[in-house]
Amino acid sequence: MKAIKNELIYFATALMFFTRIPIPFKVPYSGEIMNRSQKYFAWVGLLVGLVNAVVLYLSYHLFNLDIAIILMMISSVLLTGAFHEDGFTDVCDSFGGGYGKEKILTIMKDSRVGAYGAVGIVLLFALKFFSLQALGNVDVLQTMGIIVLAHTASRFISGTMIYTHRYVTDIDVSKSKPLANKPLDGGALVISFISVLVSFLLIPDWRLILAFALAYLGKVGMGWYFKKHIGGYTGDCLGFVQQVTEVLFYLGTMIVWKFI
Repeated sequence: MKAIKNELIYFATALMFFTRIPIPFKVPYSGEIMNRSQKYFAWVGLLVGLVNAVVLYLSYHLFNLDIAIILMMISSVLLTGAFHEDGFTDVCDSFGGGYGKEKILTIMKDSRVGAYGAVGIVLLFALKFFSLQALGNVDVLQTMGIIVLAHTASRFISGTMIYTHRYVTDIDVSKSKPLANKPLDGGALVISFISVLVSFLLIPDWRLILAFALAYLGKVGMGWYFKKHIGGYTGDCLGFVQQVTEVLFYLGTMIVWKFI
């Protein structure tokens, strides 16, 4: 019974950390709990993806595809508090405007959005919109499944950075954000990956495995870039990876649907 209670606490911690969904009970917090909650990061992505898919479906039948995609993107930002988007803009600003590890990390912790971040997020949203528009014009129902899978897979892929790269401590430790940054055992990774398998059941198309592979290759490239310039990853880097791999999954789906 205690084990089940602990797992519920870990899941609730992940849900509170990545979304604005209220938890109806008090959840204890510690660095250990935060770290153990990482096994449920992708499961939170599955939930967020399902909400987005429902919003797209309802909006599509009320209006049209373009408006439905915009409303879905708005609902996603409201649901997550733009958590990953914030990390994306911070990384764009820091790597775009900084040179050297210390300067990059200094800019990264600045809450203000600069030119690189503003340009980056506009282009990212544009790419999301037109990718989903192209997919939706082929099949809206299949696109709903792809949205769920993209949100789940991108969070799983982003989470694997904890296992494959070194966490870089903020130069101002007092301002470091809480973050799960220590790899757990292989069982935790399996629990996380099961969410991806569940998502694949919503749209059983083997070609999407190739889209997943493209997204993961994108993570490998970003991981190499982060390691080269700052020696590893930060929490903002994880947000950047999630956003980019989500879009890469959409683009990968377009490629495999067109050529395979």
